[in-house]
Amino acid sequence: SLSIPAGKTVAFVGRTGSGKSTLVHLIPRVSEPPPDSVLVDGSPVADYPLEQLRRSIGYVPQETFLFSDTLAENIAFGLDGINRTQIELAADVAGLTDDIKKFPDGLDTLVGERGLTLSGGQKQRTAIARAILREPRILILDDALSSVDTYTEEQILSKLRGVMHDRTSLIVSHRVSTVRDADLIYVLDEGRVIERGTHDQLLALRGEYADLHERQLLEEELAAT
Repeated sequence: SLSIPAGKTVAFVGRTGSGKSTLVHLIPRVSEPPPDSVLVDGSPVADYPLEQLRRSIGYVPQETFLFSDTLAENIAFGLDGINRTQIELAADVAGLTDDIKKFPDGLDTLVGERGLTLSGGQKQRTAIARAILREPRILILDDALSSVDTYTEEQILSKLRGVMHDRTSLIVSHRVSTVRDADLIYVLDEGRVIERGTHDQLLALRGEYADLHERQLLEEELAAT
Protein backbone atom coordinates (compact mmCIF):
# COMPACT_ATOMS: atom_id res chain seq x y z
CA SER A 1 0.00 0.00 0.00
CA LEU A 2 1.40 3.40 -0.91
CA SER A 3 0.37 6.97 -1.60
CA ILE A 4 1.78 9.33 -4.24
CA PRO A 5 1.26 13.03 -3.43
CA ALA A 6 -0.01 15.17 -6.30
CA GLY A 7 2.68 17.28 -7.93
CA LYS A 8 5.56 15.27 -6.47
CA THR A 9 8.22 13.10 -8.09
CA VAL A 10 8.14 9.55 -6.75
CA ALA A 11 10.60 6.83 -7.75
CA PHE A 12 10.56 3.06 -7.61
CA VAL A 13 13.70 0.93 -7.43
CA GLY A 14 14.33 -2.73 -6.79
CA ARG A 15 15.72 -5.90 -8.25
CA THR A 16 14.53 -7.26 -11.60
CA GLY A 17 11.11 -8.81 -11.09
CA SER A 18 10.32 -6.89 -7.91
CA GLY A 19 7.09 -5.45 -9.40
CA LYS A 20 8.12 -1.93 -10.44
CA SER A 21 6.76 -2.03 -14.00
CA THR A 22 3.70 -4.03 -12.96
CA LEU A 23 2.83 -1.30 -10.47
CA VAL A 24 3.01 1.61 -12.95
CA HIS A 25 1.12 -0.43 -15.59
CA LEU A 26 -1.93 -0.31 -13.33
CA ILE A 27 -2.30 3.49 -13.46
CA PRO A 28 -3.00 3.89 -17.23
CA ARG A 29 -4.68 0.45 -17.12
CA VAL A 30 -2.13 -1.26 -19.33
CA SER A 31 -2.87 -4.02 -16.84
CA GLU A 32 -6.24 -3.96 -15.08
CA PRO A 33 -5.90 -3.49 -11.30
CA PRO A 34 -8.19 -5.26 -8.82
CA PRO A 35 -11.39 -3.21 -8.21
CA ASP A 36 -10.92 -0.07 -6.08
CA SER A 37 -7.20 -0.78 -5.54
CA VAL A 38 -5.69 2.05 -7.62
CA LEU A 39 -7.11 5.54 -7.14
CA VAL A 40 -6.39 8.80 -8.96
CA ASP A 41 -7.68 11.93 -7.19
CA GLY A 42 -9.61 9.62 -4.87
CA SER A 43 -11.49 7.78 -7.63
CA PRO A 44 -10.74 4.25 -8.91
CA VAL A 45 -9.00 4.35 -12.29
CA ALA A 46 -11.78 2.13 -13.69
CA ASP A 47 -14.27 4.98 -13.07
CA TYR A 48 -12.55 7.22 -15.63
CA PRO A 49 -13.25 6.77 -19.36
CA LEU A 50 -10.13 5.05 -20.69
CA GLU A 51 -9.41 7.74 -23.30
CA GLN A 52 -9.69 10.52 -20.69
CA LEU A 53 -7.43 8.64 -18.28
CA ARG A 54 -4.74 7.98 -20.83
CA ARG A 55 -4.85 11.50 -22.26
CA SER A 56 -3.91 12.72 -18.78
CA ILE A 57 -0.87 10.43 -18.63
CA GLY A 58 2.46 10.66 -20.42
CA TYR A 59 3.77 7.09 -20.33
CA VAL A 60 7.22 6.05 -21.54
CA PRO A 61 7.51 2.23 -21.41
CA GLN A 62 10.70 0.18 -21.43
CA GLU A 63 9.98 -1.02 -24.97
CA THR A 64 9.44 2.00 -27.22
CA PHE A 65 7.22 1.69 -30.30
CA LEU A 66 7.95 4.06 -33.17
CA PHE A 67 6.25 4.23 -36.55
CA SER A 68 7.60 4.31 -40.09
CA ASP A 69 7.21 8.08 -40.38
CA THR A 70 9.27 11.21 -39.78
CA LEU A 71 10.85 11.88 -36.41
CA ALA A 72 8.59 14.92 -35.98
CA GLU A 73 5.44 12.86 -36.65
CA ASN A 74 6.58 10.23 -34.18
CA ILE A 75 7.06 12.84 -31.46
CA ALA A 76 3.68 14.48 -32.19
CA PHE A 77 1.85 11.15 -32.58
CA GLY A 78 -1.77 11.29 -31.42
CA LEU A 79 -1.86 15.06 -30.96
CA ASP A 80 -3.57 17.67 -33.13
CA GLY A 81 -2.60 21.30 -33.65
CA ILE A 82 1.04 20.85 -32.63
CA ASN A 83 3.48 23.28 -34.23
CA ARG A 84 7.14 22.82 -35.09
CA THR A 85 8.39 24.93 -32.20
CA GLN A 86 6.56 22.78 -29.66
CA ILE A 87 8.09 19.62 -31.17
CA GLU A 88 11.57 21.17 -31.09
CA LEU A 89 11.18 22.18 -27.44
CA ALA A 90 10.04 18.69 -26.44
CA ALA A 91 12.93 17.15 -28.37
CA ASP A 92 15.37 19.48 -26.64
CA VAL A 93 14.12 18.55 -23.14
CA ALA A 94 14.50 14.88 -24.12
CA GLY A 95 18.12 15.46 -25.14
CA LEU A 96 17.57 14.91 -28.88
CA THR A 97 18.73 18.26 -30.28
CA ASP A 98 22.34 17.26 -31.03
CA ASP A 99 21.19 14.01 -32.64
CA ILE A 100 18.64 15.83 -34.80
CA LYS A 101 21.36 18.19 -36.10
CA LYS A 102 23.30 15.14 -37.32
CA PHE A 103 20.33 13.55 -39.10
CA PRO A 104 20.26 14.23 -42.87
CA ASP A 105 16.79 15.81 -42.77
CA GLY A 106 16.61 16.87 -39.13
CA LEU A 107 13.14 16.36 -37.69
CA ASP A 108 11.93 15.34 -41.16
CA THR A 109 14.24 12.30 -41.17
CA LEU A 110 12.28 9.12 -41.79
CA VAL A 111 12.33 6.63 -38.95
CA GLY A 112 12.11 2.96 -39.89
CA GLU A 113 9.39 0.68 -38.51
CA ARG A 114 9.88 0.29 -34.74
CA GLY A 115 12.63 2.91 -34.92
CA LEU A 116 14.96 0.65 -36.91
CA THR A 117 17.21 3.54 -37.99
CA LEU A 118 17.68 4.87 -34.44
CA SER A 119 19.84 3.68 -31.55
CA GLY A 120 18.22 2.40 -28.36
CA GLY A 121 18.94 5.68 -26.60
CA GLN A 122 17.52 7.75 -29.47
CA LYS A 123 14.34 5.69 -29.46
CA GLN A 124 13.90 6.18 -25.71
CA ARG A 125 14.48 9.92 -26.00
CA THR A 126 11.97 10.16 -28.87
CA ALA A 127 9.39 8.47 -26.63
CA ILE A 128 10.22 10.88 -23.79
CA ALA A 129 9.73 13.86 -26.16
CA ARG A 130 6.37 12.37 -27.21
CA ALA A 131 5.27 12.12 -23.57
CA ILE A 132 6.45 15.64 -22.71
CA LEU A 133 4.61 17.13 -25.68
CA ARG A 134 1.31 15.87 -24.25
CA GLU A 135 1.82 18.09 -21.15
CA PRO A 136 0.35 15.29 -19.01
CA ARG A 137 -0.88 15.64 -15.44
CA ILE A 138 0.90 12.38 -14.65
CA LEU A 139 4.28 11.52 -16.20
CA ILE A 140 5.48 7.90 -15.98
CA LEU A 141 9.04 6.97 -16.98
CA ASP A 142 9.41 3.19 -16.84
CA ASP A 143 13.19 2.64 -17.00
CA ALA A 144 13.10 5.19 -19.81
CA LEU A 145 16.78 6.14 -19.53
CA SER A 146 18.26 2.64 -19.42
CA SER A 147 19.79 2.91 -22.91
CA VAL A 148 21.65 6.20 -22.38
CA ASP A 149 24.94 6.72 -20.59
CA THR A 150 25.05 8.38 -17.17
CA TYR A 151 26.30 11.72 -18.59
CA THR A 152 23.41 11.94 -21.10
CA GLU A 153 21.03 10.76 -18.38
CA GLU A 154 22.04 13.63 -16.09
CA GLN A 155 21.58 16.18 -18.90
CA ILE A 156 18.08 14.86 -19.65
CA LEU A 157 17.11 14.71 -15.96
CA SER A 158 18.29 18.28 -15.46
CA LYS A 159 15.89 19.51 -18.16
CA LEU A 160 13.12 17.14 -17.09
CA ARG A 161 13.08 18.62 -13.58
CA GLY A 162 11.58 21.78 -15.04
CA VAL A 163 8.90 19.72 -16.80
CA MET A 164 8.19 17.62 -13.71
CA HIS A 165 7.82 20.64 -11.41
CA ASP A 166 4.26 20.65 -9.97
CA ARG A 167 3.44 17.60 -12.11
CA THR A 168 2.96 14.15 -10.60
CA SER A 169 5.88 12.12 -11.91
CA LEU A 170 6.69 8.44 -11.43
CA ILE A 171 10.16 7.16 -12.25
CA VAL A 172 11.04 3.47 -12.43
CA SER A 173 14.74 2.72 -12.63
CA HIS A 174 17.46 0.28 -11.68
CA ARG A 175 19.93 3.19 -11.39
CA VAL A 176 20.23 5.12 -8.14
CA SER A 177 21.57 8.11 -10.13
CA THR A 178 18.21 8.37 -11.91
CA VAL A 179 16.10 8.52 -8.75
CA ARG A 180 18.29 10.23 -6.15
CA ASP A 181 16.58 13.65 -6.52
CA ALA A 182 13.02 12.28 -6.25
CA ASP A 183 10.82 13.66 -3.45
CA LEU A 184 10.13 10.10 -2.30
CA ILE A 185 11.67 6.73 -3.20
CA TYR A 186 10.03 3.34 -2.74
CA VAL A 187 12.17 0.20 -2.72
CA LEU A 188 10.24 -2.87 -3.90
CA ASP A 189 10.99 -6.56 -3.45
CA GLU A 190 8.73 -9.41 -4.62
CA GLY A 191 5.77 -7.07 -5.01
CA ARG A 192 6.11 -5.46 -1.59
CA VAL A 193 7.39 -2.11 -0.34
CA ILE A 194 10.41 -2.83 1.85
CA GLU A 195 11.82 0.70 2.25
CA ARG A 196 10.62 4.26 1.65
CA GLY A 197 12.17 7.69 2.09
CA THR A 198 14.40 10.25 0.42
CA HIS A 199 17.81 9.33 -1.00
CA ASP A 200 19.61 10.46 2.16
CA GLN A 201 17.11 8.77 4.49
CA LEU A 202 17.44 5.47 2.63
CA LEU A 203 21.23 5.61 2.68
CA ALA A 204 21.07 6.15 6.45
CA LEU A 205 18.93 2.99 6.81
CA ARG A 206 21.84 0.94 5.43
CA GLY A 207 19.39 -1.51 3.88
CA GLU A 208 18.63 -2.68 0.34
CA TYR A 209 18.81 0.82 -1.21
CA ALA A 210 22.16 1.55 0.42
CA ASP A 211 23.51 -1.80 -0.85
CA LEU A 212 22.31 -0.99 -4.36
CA HIS A 213 23.93 2.44 -4.19
CA GLU A 214 27.24 1.00 -3.00
CA ARG A 215 27.28 -1.68 -5.72
CA GLN A 216 26.63 0.88 -8.45
CA LEU A 217 29.33 3.24 -7.18
CA LEU A 218 31.77 0.32 -7.27
CA GLU A 219 30.70 -0.59 -10.82
CA GLU A 220 31.24 3.01 -11.96
CA GLU A 221 34.70 3.09 -10.38
CA LEU A 222 35.67 -0.18 -12.06
CA ALA A 223 34.36 1.03 -15.43
CA ALA A 224 36.42 4.21 -15.11
CA THR A 225 39.70 2.35 -14.54
